[in-house]
Amino acid sequence: MPLSLGISGANMHDSLGLQPLVRGIPPIRSRRGPRRRRPAKLHADKGYDYNRLRKWLRERRIRHRIARKGIESSTRLGRHRWVVERTVSWLAGCRRLHRRYERKAEHFLAFVGIAAALIAHRRLAK
Repeated sequence: MPLSLGISGANMHDSLGLQPLVRGIPPIRSRRGPRRRRPAKLHADKGYDYNRLRKWLRERRIRHRIARKGIESSTRLGRHRWVVERTVSWLAGCRRLHRRYERKAEHFLAFVGIAAALIAHRRLAK
């Protein structure tokens, strides 16, 4: 289920979008105790292998599992990446989002938000 959404230009590197997306995750209500204000763990592929991102996550006490370039294989992250790829394919299934028809980024982000809400509704209705 999508927790945080963002859009960027086609020529923007993925690692630049990590911090705004992590900051955009809302507090999650739990059955016992206070709300969780941050995720417990983050899985990412080699595109996010930067010391500044690792340091930023450590400062926020978020454990990370980021594959290192030239050392580790990304295949070990497969089952966690599959969740993200599946959600992206659900978003791509929305006809309006298949291509970016909107000129303004705010309008496109609004349609992505509506699509994410529909995905969450379908998931919770099961």
